Amino acid sequence: MNREHQEDESRAGSTDKARSAAGRQPLAVFWDMDGTLIDSEPYWHQAEVDLAHEHGGDWNADMGWQVSGKPLTKVARMMRDRGLDLPENQIPDQLIDGVIAMEERHMPWIEGVRAILTDLVKASIPSILVTTSPRRMAQAVVAKAPEGAFADYVCGDDGLAQKPDPAPYLHAASLVGIHSPDLMASCLAFEDTLTGITSAVASGATTVAYTGTNPVDTSSGPQFASMKSYVGVTLDDLSVLIAKRLGRLGSSAAQTC
Repeated sequence: MNREHQEDESRAGSTDKARSAAGRQPLAVFWDMDGTLIDSEPYWHQAEVDLAHEHGGDWNADMGWQVSGKPLTKVARMMRDRGLDLPENQIPDQLIDGVIAMEERHMPWIEGVRAILTDLVKASIPSILVTTSPRRMAQAVVAKAPEGAFADYVCGDDGLAQKPDPAPYLHAASLVGIHSPDLMASCLAFEDTLTGITSAVASGATTVAYTGTNPVDTSSGPQFASMKSYVGVTLDDLSVLIAKRLGRLGSSAAQTC
């Protein structure tokens, strides 16, 4: 991870409680990538279908949605089970190459998200990218994001337990000096799949299900709130979510989200 963020941990940790108590603004915002920041799921599904057609597999976009948010090693295994005639260890890289080629032609930012990222930068609230995708894909997105938008990123090849385990989100929090479980409720996490939502909720973060891209119904998920569009969403709106979550945690009537 970026060394400068590790060196700033103590300073960031010393200001967390003061900022949270003063304004209820998020201490940090964690973003899943595919389907949450960028509408790249169709790219993944197209890459999967193209690879299957080239190598004798039986695969379609509906199957792609079923594995959305899952590690590529698991996707590769399932594609092999559906007849894909490639060594399992070659499938992830070939899928990645296909998606990167499409993203180089056009990075499919979800409408409204870049404005939110810019507002967070202006407010000095760090954003962390938390994805199961490999580092080279995360780097490509960060490079095309608004300047300074991401303080760091957590990737699928970082050696951590992967979603739905909370480890990626807990590690993301540590990168900006947030180590206390009590402070996780003051962090927002945006996810679009039940796998990711489960991970974020388990970390203690105030989790928002973004529903604008994923056709799979996540309404029964454990998230605190759902959001269909980022258009017009302000920092005040995000702060309201934190205030409501902290208010519920302070109430004997509602101890979880």
